[in-house]
Formats: sequence, C-alpha cells, structure tokens
Amino acid sequence: MPCEDGLHECRVCGKKFSMKDYLKRHERVHSGERPHKCSTCGKGFSQFSHLIKHERVHSGERPHKCSTCGKGFSQASHLTKHVRVHSGERPYECSTCGKAFSESGSLAVHMRVHSGERPYKCSKCEKAFSQTGDLARHMRVHSGERPYECSTCGKTFTQSSTLTKHKRVHSGERPYKCSTCRKNFAQSSSLAVHMRRCNKALNTDAAESETKSDSPEESDPEGSLPPAKKTRT
Repeated sequence: MPCEDGLHECRVCGKKFSMKDYLKRHERVHSGERPHKCSTCGKGFSQFSHLIKHERVHSGERPHKCSTCGKGFSQASHLTKHVRVHSGERPYECSTCGKAFSESGSLAVHMRVHSGERPYKCSKCEKAFSQTGDLARHMRVHSGERPYECSTCGKTFTQSSTLTKHKRVHSGERPYKCSTCRKNFAQSSSLAVHMRRCNKALNTDAAESETKSDSPEESDPEGSLPPAKKTRT
C-alpha cells in the first residue's frame, strides 16, 4: 500500500518511490534476487535493461556510435566518456588541487593521492595500493608471472610498459627528442638525464660568455693613443 503522501516506501531502508514497479526493482538490492538470466552464459541480473546491455558482450553489438570518429560502443555511458576524448571536457574536478578528469572513477583514484588511502592490500606481504592495477602488477613479484612476451626474441616481462620499452631495442625507435640539441632517445628517463647535462652545459657556456663580456680589455700602460711618429731632423 502507498504511504499517505502517495509514495511507495521500502520496508528495509525507507527509500520512497513514485511507482510500485520502481520499488519492486529496488527491493532486489536487498534480496539479491536476479530474475533476468542470460540465455548464453546464465548470468543473472536484477533489471531487464542490465541484461540487454550484457547480451551485447556475446553479440558484439555496438549501437552507440561516435559522431566524430565513428567508433561504436555497447552502452550509451561508454560513448559519453569517449566523446570527451574529442571535446577535451573534464567535468570532474578535485576539490583539493583543482585537477580535472573526464571520468568520475579517475577522480576517485586521484583523491587517494591526497587522502593517502590504499584500499587494495597484498595477501602475501601486506603491501597496500591505491589502484587494483597496481596490486595486480605487484602480485607478479610473488607469483613470478611474466605475461608480456616479446614476439622477436621471446623475452618476457611483468608489465606491458616494460615490453614496449624493450621492443625499441629491436626497432631502433627513439621517440624522445631533446628540444635543445635534437638528440633522440629510446626512453624518457634517458632523455631526462641528458636534458640535465645539456642544460648544465648551456648554463656554463652562458656564464663563461658573460664573464668574458664583463672583463675590461687589456690597455696600453701609456694609454690607448698610438705611438707618435718620429720626425726627421
């Protein structure tokens, strides 16, 4: 029965809804009921709309298209996030430092920089991390897993970024360029070391040049006038 205000109230948490069907869907949060089953994998969902979205995993359907690049997505929310790649929109701003993000999840992760929160703990050594990805990479220290293999030499790595750097040994690619002398490097860390040396050399040369320009020219002890010509007697 509806309440005196005409709304339907949840008996568990007291939340109110304008329609009985909305209340019924909400009650599944408490009961754990998932009446809508995927005919392919058997996974259950509390709402039919969630089942529809899930079925696109199996069908490969991507009905939501980006008007800029044509990329397709299975969910409208995924398209909304993608469009910000083109627009540059960053609607989620950190209240502490003002840094902005295109996704709320990215902001939540960033906030842990300020709070120091590390909710993901290693079951082996109790080391904690702010992101699940960092924990997953750390676990390979204990397991010895190296899932990223070089297709050229077969060498394996624990991180994809390390494999990317390694591949430059074979390709000769040097994507990091010094803005001062235009020298190229395979790794950003090598460029950083070079830039410190390069800038130090430039500062030293500039200081020496300034010292020379400020030093007085050597003068004739008798003055700067040329010597007088001898006259014949």
